[in-house]
Amino acid sequence: MGILSGDQKQEPMHYGEVFSTWSYLSAAKSMIAGYETFYNHAGDVDLRKFLENSINQSKREIEEIEVLLKENGIGLPPSPPERPEANVASIPAGARFNDPEIAMAASRDIATGLVTCSQIIGQCTREDIATMFGQFHIQKAALGGALLRINKEKGWLVPPPLHMSVPELSHA
Repeated sequence: MGILSGDQKQEPMHYGEVFSTWSYLSAAKSMIAGYETFYNHAGDVDLRKFLENSINQSKREIEEIEVLLKENGIGLPPSPPERPEANVASIPAGARFNDPEIAMAASRDIATGLVTCSQIIGQCTREDIATMFGQFHIQKAALGGALLRINKEKGWLVPPPLHMSVPELSHA
């Protein structure tokens, strides 16, 4: 096989791996800025702790991806500035994100992140990159479970209509 038979870290990344990891990194950096803003708006203690955990996990992911891209001579996307801490009471009620809205946005982000990690894993030829995104996937799934628990406990989960009965079929 030649180039695909040696040390994974010595193999070049293909264009799909480069684009996907670079895009994932860019999105993770933006997500941190958004979650820092959400943190300023959140009033619920459990939700704030969840946001802290999400930010910390994203920072760890960013570090790993930046090392990978630097080792492969790939420029990094810009980082948005850190958001300053604000007192939730100083944000007018009509201008503030509500806790259920923040939780729903975080749930959406986790679902999107799971799909993105799976897509990147599927396109990798380098096992080390696929393994890295497999770990990210596992960590995101754990965050998703924690957020689901919070959503249920707080009464923020809005389930779709439940299908309880089967209508009778007409016989013609």
